Amino acid sequence: MNMKIYRLGTMADKKAALKALGVESGGVAIMAKKMELMYFYIKELKTPAANILKQDALSIGAELAVPGGVILCEEPTYDCILIGTRKHMEILSKKELAQPFGLKQVAQELSAFLASRSYPLQIMGVINANEDSFYARSRFVAKDAIAQIEKMIEAGADIIDIGAVSSRPGAELVSERVELERIRPICDAIANSALAQQVIFSIDSYAPSVISYALESGFKIINDITGASNDEVIELAVDYGVKLCIMHMQGTPQTMQHDPHYEDVMAEVSDFFEARIAKCEALGLEREEIILDVGIGFGKSLEHNLTLVKNMAHFKRFGCEVLIGASRKSMIDKIISAPTEERLPGTLAIHLKAVENGANIVRCHDVKEHVQALAVAEALK
Repeated sequence: MNMKIYRLGTMADKKAALKALGVESGGVAIMAKKMELMYFYIKELKTPAANILKQDALSIGAELAVPGGVILCEEPTYDCILIGTRKHMEILSKKELAQPFGLKQVAQELSAFLASRSYPLQIMGVINANEDSFYARSRFVAKDAIAQIEKMIEAGADIIDIGAVSSRPGAELVSERVELERIRPICDAIANSALAQQVIFSIDSYAPSVISYALESGFKIINDITGASNDEVIELAVDYGVKLCIMHMQGTPQTMQHDPHYEDVMAEVSDFFEARIAKCEALGLEREEIILDVGIGFGKSLEHNLTLVKNMAHFKRFGCEVLIGASRKSMIDKIISAPTEERLPGTLAIHLKAVENGANIVRCHDVKEHVQALAVAEALK
């Protein structure tokens, strides 16, 4: 038989592929690290540091892409792209610790990225206990909400996120009292049933009295669109031993889409998470109990949203679970015109890419379709 060669696609589990080939156990871990190509964008790296890192990268077979003026030190700092395998990054994360000009920080950041952990994939279904949410088919009240919860459980939801206040752009403010009145019947029904033994419930609120009532009813996640701005919400998560989802939002639902602006959306969202995680930890919440949500559509333009999805892997560096929630949002309409009711295909495309890039919780209106799409995507890995 003649020798054949064909190019392989991306391998999700490189170690499994090597083991299937029959590679000796000692070589599997070594080779797997050489099979994963990584890219890091480094902003405003001091010019001497760029020249040192360039030489160190080249010496081990990696690369630092730099602008043409670096070698002549024409500017004090430059933006660069570091390119190499996981093995290369492990070497540089140790080697640069001894170097000056800010390279020690580069080494520490690389170490944080390399240490990021993976979490199980989970699908979060959405139920809106109001009459104002942007997608009409997600609105349910009282008994109808319980029937929908049961349907989502049957369809394969791992988590069900319930909120009584719309956070769509321009949504009207609702008092905490009204919010509690809307959510109370659903919470009571959950508390008096075995539903909480079948699925994890999440309360989509930032109102302490509403959150407290939901947690007393068996809810296990607080989904806070204000991103842990209120210490009382963090303290509730600690007291009840539940998870807290921190979402990034520029402005408020009433103002967030009035010309959102960032100097660098990746850097600013990342800095926000770093500060809020530190705040949560200071109040006693473990990092493993924190979920991060970049807030697609919450004070972002189409370009901002696309940048965050494309670079979702960055946020794994914090060691937290990462949530993606782009279900039927207007960014799809901005790419290709489609009313809310016809945005399921676009939703699946965004969510599949986000999961590929590191998200592990998918917040969606269409649970059954997501279960199927993600199962097929997993098989294709």
